[in-house]
Amino acid sequence: MTWNNCFSPKRFGMQKGQDDIRTQYERDWDRIIFSSPFRRLQNKTQVFPLPEEVFVHNRLTHSLEVSSVGRSLGKIIGKKISELPQVKSDENARPFYRNSLKNVLSSACLAHDLGNPAFGHSGEEAISKYFKKRDTKKPEDIEFKAMFSDAEWQDLITFEGNANALRVLTMQQRDRNKGGFRLTYSTIGSILKYPCESLASDKKILHRKKYGYFKIDEEVFLDIANELNMIPDDIASRIAYKRHPFVYLVEAADDISYNIIDFEDAHRLGILSYEEVSSAFLEIISHNPKDNIEWVTEQAEILKGDPNESIAYLRAKSINALIHKCADVFWDKKEDILKGIYQKSLIEDIPELQSVMQRIEKKSIEKIYNARKVVELEIAGFRIMSGLVEDFVFSALTPENIRDKEQKKILQLLPKQFSFDESSTPYVKVMHIIDFISGMTDVYALKLYRNLRGIEI
Repeated sequence: MTWNNCFSPKRFGMQKGQDDIRTQYERDWDRIIFSSPFRRLQNKTQVFPLPEEVFVHNRLTHSLEVSSVGRSLGKIIGKKISELPQVKSDENARPFYRNSLKNVLSSACLAHDLGNPAFGHSGEEAISKYFKKRDTKKPEDIEFKAMFSDAEWQDLITFEGNANALRVLTMQQRDRNKGGFRLTYSTIGSILKYPCESLASDKKILHRKKYGYFKIDEEVFLDIANELNMIPDDIASRIAYKRHPFVYLVEAADDISYNIIDFEDAHRLGILSYEEVSSAFLEIISHNPKDNIEWVTEQAEILKGDPNESIAYLRAKSINALIHKCADVFWDKKEDILKGIYQKSLIEDIPELQSVMQRIEKKSIEKIYNARKVVELEIAGFRIMSGLVEDFVFSALTPENIRDKEQKKILQLLPKQFSFDESSTPYVKVMHIIDFISGMTDVYALKLYRNLRGIEI
């Protein structure tokens, strides 16, 4: 892999992209933002329960903000890479980095959460709950598990939103176009945070901490890895690759956004005090040589008549500082990143900010992610999502000739694009069910759960 061959304007699922006033990479952004899966993010929880009075972030607003940060990182890094001698002389590479890397990263950031189910991270765990419960030594459960290969079973007991994002972007649903969103290979490759199969995951290794594709999408993943010249990881009998360089920038945009904005939301909801949030933000800003910390502090004090506005100002300055710091780290470590041997996230590799970022993380865990309303939502989401999986999977895996009336009715609720052929393998049937359930919004999942249990009609 080189800076000259790690990108591609080719579209997954298409022989040739159409000519247009927009570049292929700009069209990626447009395709994502006008899609139904992206629109549904407005009703998917980020951290806090969806608002009643005070508006906080959901998956949609988070993704838009991450996209904005990613575009900024792309402009900074793209300009620098375009001046490298080997890139500067390349008629394709130089204009890509100068003009299009920002669009690739912005699009990838828009798409990075498309695979996440309803109810935040508890939704991910909930989808796996049904299968984990069946991973026992009971005779009937052993028979159930035998329906799947080891790789298929690992996918099911460790459902992964990152792998599901790849599936959402690339799968061909019934009566839909081949190639899914038909994005460029560059944009798709930029979201492959964990480029390996589920059996190759290893929590001790950054790029294999989780996994990036389901077994059903293996051919898709390998096609993308080949087109972008990704570097194979040396693992016997397992499929794994080193991260694509652009992934680090998408990851940094996400890390910057949720670390800072969760803090801002917590202040709006009264979970954290003005002093707790402002002191952390001011410490981050103080390490940005482009900002005069005395002047910034003075401006924050002027705005303090409206504490939310003052925090919003400091939030913007903090994000700007982190963007430049992460860009500096990427540039300093660019050769290790290109070789696939860099084993940190960019935000973790800023020595002067480690203290304050660790303080933000600790306070977030203690006061935000374990706030009563957040925990209540996680428990509710866990039960709702695992209940829906149980209802639909049990019905789908029951042979057609012995399904009872209730099971048949449940499967009639599957939208046409998620329906499956009865001749399909158990794994394919289950993946169709998971496609349906993981795409649900919080409100739809709750309503369907209530309907199926007779709580609401």
